[in-house]
Amino acid sequence: MHLVIDRTWDGRPAAPVERTTLELRARPGALELTIDAPFHRDPPPPSPPGSTPGLWNFEVVELFLHAPGDRYLELEFGPHGHSLALQLHGVRNLVATVAVEFVADALAGGRWRGRATVPADLLPPGLARCNAHAIHGQGDARRYLSALPAGGLRPDFHRPDVSEPLDPDLVRQLSLGT
Repeated sequence: MHLVIDRTWDGRPAAPVERTTLELRARPGALELTIDAPFHRDPPPPSPPGSTPGLWNFEVVELFLHAPGDRYLELEFGPHGHSLALQLHGVRNLVATVAVEFVADALAGGRWRGRATVPADLLPPGLARCNAHAIHGQGDARRYLSALPAGGLRPDFHRPDVSEPLDPDLVRQLSLGT
């Protein structure tokens, strides 16, 4: 499945240089995610690469995976190798912080690439929908981008009502563990 982040959170076209793509693939027992994103040269978090609380405050690409009953998995990845994976039940109601494998590389040519592996047992039961976002910049220059813009008075990515169906073959393969 191919997702493109090319709009601002409120629906305006993003600059072409801000375009971010995500590829989702089923692998045996896992969801594989590949990111291709612009590198905006924001400062990295003040911690070593790996699971990083508050990663949304830095340059980041996010994927929200939704299931019925307001269960969802929020995945966040940064260009310096930082990540964050949160299981939620109810909007912003954290159930657990979980570990996923993530590697970022190719900080060259103004772009970065990342690869993540999410074990299938971390995905919410009944996985059905998704949305993707990218955040970069600081202060008044902060930019909030979305594949499916939510609109509203301010950026809010915790919106299960603003999501698109996942590819049925991807969901079937993940549920079969193939």
